Amino acid sequence: MEEVRVDKWLWAVRIFKTRTIASEACKKGRVMVNNISVKPSRTIRKGDIIQVRKPPVTYSFKVLALADKRMGAKMVPDFMENITRPDQYEILELNSISGFVDRQRGTGRPTKKERRDLEQFTGSIDFDEFDWDD
Repeated sequence: MEEVRVDKWLWAVRIFKTRTIASEACKKGRVMVNNISVKPSRTIRKGDIIQVRKPPVTYSFKVLALADKRMGAKMVPDFMENITRPDQYEILELNSISGFVDRQRGTGRPTKKERRDLEQFTGSIDFDEFDWDD
């Protein structure tokens, strides 16, 4: 096997849970091969660099081997190398410790606990210091 579809490979190495989700990510422009946005049917080869944007982080992987069948998690390191830059992991860590609750649109009002957490988080900000007339 010299080439395999990018959506199949992303699913096989467990970056996405289903092949459908992998295909949708490609269609939305969240998958790039060698810095070029690709369609799900694009074929990849050994040595290609694949970037997957899962907001707020962009993961980068180097293709070590090709696969079109889903594999166990222990086998994944034989097929890809994670070359994601450290600053991307810092963004992920800052996002998780910021205390900000990311609410999905349409989920309704915050619960009492979420409201208290939000007030505690924003309570340290003095809004009177800002010059709003600029």
